[in-house]
Amino acid sequence: MTRAQVPPQSLGALHPDAFTEPFWRAAAEHRLTCAQCASCGAFRMPPSPFCHRCRSQDVTWAELSGRGTVFSFTVARHALIPDLAAYLPYVVAVVDLEGAPGARLIGNVVDIGVEDVRVGMPVEITWEDVEGSPVSLYRFRPAAP
Repeated sequence: MTRAQVPPQSLGALHPDAFTEPFWRAAAEHRLTCAQCASCGAFRMPPSPFCHRCRSQDVTWAELSGRGTVFSFTVARHALIPDLAAYLPYVVAVVDLEGAPGARLIGNVVDIGVEDVRVGMPVEITWEDVEGSPVSLYRFRPAAP
């Protein structure tokens, strides 16, 4: 079985803007949050200036469980970025977030063989603190039963 690798932290350089900064501030505290329209309740990920449903700019931040299901995924076996060559293969998944209908988050799936990742598989978030930085990166792993 080939284990899914974890890409290096050096690729986690973040440049938050006014719309994503609350997400990354919560992530630094190991909390998963999602932008939610304060007018109609629609969730939006990634955060954006306008609600896709009602066009309101009013937003709140809902705290989520960190659980979800794999909607889609791919296994990267070739490094398009030379810095990734030593970290192959790795899995990138689109995850439907529990408690936030319609919101999906893209992230790596770790702690699993690449052959074992499946659409519909339950996953949960795990956090990786970036050394010497206030940043925490999220990954997904198979959910505990």
